[in-house]
Amino acid sequence: MLSGPGCHLRASVAPAAVLAAALLSSFARCSLPARGDPAASVLSPYFGTKTRYEDVNPWLLVDPAAPRRDPELLAGTCTPVQLVALIRHGTRYPTTKQIRKLRQLQGLLQTRGPGDRGSGVAAALVEWPLWYDDWMDGQLVEKGRQDMRQLALRLAALFPDLFSRENYGRLRLVTSSKHRCVDSSTAFLQGLWQHYHPGLPPPDVSDMECDPPRINDKLMRFFDHCEKFLTDVERNESALYHVEAFKTGPEMQKILNKVATTLQVPVNSLNADLVQVAFFTCSFDLAIKGVHSPWCGVFDVDDAKVLEYLNDLKQYWKRSYGYTINSRSSCTLFQDIFLHLDKAVEQKQRSQPVSSPVVLQFGHAETLLPLLSLMGYFKDKEPLTAYNFKEQVHRKFRSGRIVPYASNLIFVLYHCENAKTPQEEFQVQVLLNEKVLPLAHSQETVALYEDLKNHYKDILQSCQTSKECNLPKVNITSDEL
Repeated sequence: MLSGPGCHLRASVAPAAVLAAALLSSFARCSLPARGDPAASVLSPYFGTKTRYEDVNPWLLVDPAAPRRDPELLAGTCTPVQLVALIRHGTRYPTTKQIRKLRQLQGLLQTRGPGDRGSGVAAALVEWPLWYDDWMDGQLVEKGRQDMRQLALRLAALFPDLFSRENYGRLRLVTSSKHRCVDSSTAFLQGLWQHYHPGLPPPDVSDMECDPPRINDKLMRFFDHCEKFLTDVERNESALYHVEAFKTGPEMQKILNKVATTLQVPVNSLNADLVQVAFFTCSFDLAIKGVHSPWCGVFDVDDAKVLEYLNDLKQYWKRSYGYTINSRSSCTLFQDIFLHLDKAVEQKQRSQPVSSPVVLQFGHAETLLPLLSLMGYFKDKEPLTAYNFKEQVHRKFRSGRIVPYASNLIFVLYHCENAKTPQEEFQVQVLLNEKVLPLAHSQETVALYEDLKNHYKDILQSCQTSKECNLPKVNITSDEL
């Protein structure tokens, strides 16, 4: 549970509603490529968890100024009284592990003699600067901070009553301990400052008289605290069998041969991991700098679909439906969301103000994917395997569509004043990446709160992390010893 004081701003309130859209425009246009820019790569839809948020919401590429209100959002006599949001961090640097693999790949290109450099993509790559360094190691980049500030501005404009100046002091923020998440939460607060004080540069959080977001890894990095997941999946070499099998399968072998020819290096000097990091480098250069690097020229759309599937296989087997513990380990987080919603309902029923109208939780793709799987979203009829790539071409589970950078899963609780029955008084909508997400069990765009709780009764009442995550104790007898 989140508690404690919220944020209290010193500055006086400016009339922000009219100016919010113009402010958002000024933030957004400084980083996003214009329509028709080559940075809007044809490979963009296939970058998996390295996908830009604006590639999932293409309207941001055209005009990121105004929030786009989903027509399915409730309006009229139903008033939003609470918003609970899980937010993935914004755009980040590659990890040190990825940077070292890229350096290894760059070394292969440099070992060729001057006469072997040829022309085209291979020659361009030799001259392309390798600007990534080990210290970057997954940290949030400036574009990631802009992702968060822009998201804050859009949500504040979309739900003005919840993000009102009066409610700002009751914000509740929690974050993973990773710097990219802590920095994302800070940038989000700065975006809200701009919403309330157009034209004023956002100060440091300390100058906002705002408690820093509370770090809670048991909530936001539950996977690190689940021994069964760590033993059966994370540290189990055979758990990702299908990932490793696909790396040596015919689809990847075809790409290895093609890349070796393009780079003019022996095919036996390459492997699937090096090819994948080359593909991701195209995505990092695009997401961080908005440039179309020569690495993008190594691959075509067919290659991209295969490499996307390789990434999705890993996410499926390690974070989603591959193993039951992947999703069951997130029960505590799911229950925490409903504790907030329950409290808001109880307070409204007592005609009390909702103590936490906005709850913001900053985590990772690995936080959101298990939770969405727990709720039954994006489940295909057949599991993703190393051997059914062609059959899964129209699959629901595409991680880049679900959890790009800055992805967000939002629960909106409504109070409906003209409800005909007490059951209809409180209703819920779920949004994914600012679009209403039809409920997994009914495909309806709105649910009565009690109906939703009843549907997830098993998770809310019977899923205990201590039982789900504990490994069975093995009693060793003296004979076995």
